[in-house]
Amino acid sequence: MANDALDLGQLRTFVAIADHGGFGRAATALHLSQPAVSQHVRLLEKRLRRTLVEKDGRRTRFTAAGEELLMEARRIITAHDEALARLDLTTRPPVVIGSTETAAEQVLPRLLTTLRDAYPGRGAQFHIDRSTQMTEAVLKGTIDLAVLLGFPGDTHGRLVGTLPLRWYSAPARPLPHRDQPLALVAYREPCGMRQRALHRLAEAGHRVEVAAESTTLEGVIAAARAGLGVAVLPSTGVTPHGLVRRHDLPDLGEIGVHLATRRDLDTDVTAVALGALEGFFESAPVSRLAG
Repeated sequence: MANDALDLGQLRTFVAIADHGGFGRAATALHLSQPAVSQHVRLLEKRLRRTLVEKDGRRTRFTAAGEELLMEARRIITAHDEALARLDLTTRPPVVIGSTETAAEQVLPRLLTTLRDAYPGRGAQFHIDRSTQMTEAVLKGTIDLAVLLGFPGDTHGRLVGTLPLRWYSAPARPLPHRDQPLALVAYREPCGMRQRALHRLAEAGHRVEVAAESTTLEGVIAAARAGLGVAVLPSTGVTPHGLVRRHDLPDLGEIGVHLATRRDLDTDVTAVALGALEGFFESAPVSRLAG
């Protein structure tokens, strides 16, 4: 019955007495008068038919019944506040999601759908940029979570999958003779894929010249499409329009896809995002993403 229910406001007062060290300090913290705080305790004692606090010289202390109520009150308040937060998602700020360009087209739709299903009514904002910028934004807390590309030890966040790195160029572009430099199109530094490409080509005995560089995926693709050089890109299943995959250059291995989250992000949101990304790679293995 409603008349038998514990009053949430009175329970908050009771917990505040414990947290702030007395009736007076609890009253200050809750912006109540001290008589009001005392009244809340008396009402709880009347409801439970137990003495909850008792005098100890000039101070008051919780009785055994009071300690028991304190433990239960914390549980009730936590459950109430968590339920209210779940039911009031429309007043919460949108989830801010960052992604690299190469991961956005394939990964973001799955991630967005999963978050919308888990948190209906809560919006999302997107930032598409390079992994270095995304990492900085996550560490600053301006982005909630980000999908990053990078190699082990050099990338923030948790590894959730890998994508193969492939060589691409304009059609009918032959490799130069060994006495001529190989033209490379790449992201502007810092870029782990660029360094991987330079290292593998040098190991294979190629002399390399960076013929064009860009800060964007579209810029790299456009330069390669124009025939300025070969480009290295993560394969997400589709060869970029106007390019062909090259099989006559050294194997580049794979690049990791990582989930980075800001430090104080809700653990439930992190778990949902992680599940979405792991599900993407389970349903789309590397063999299907080979491009």
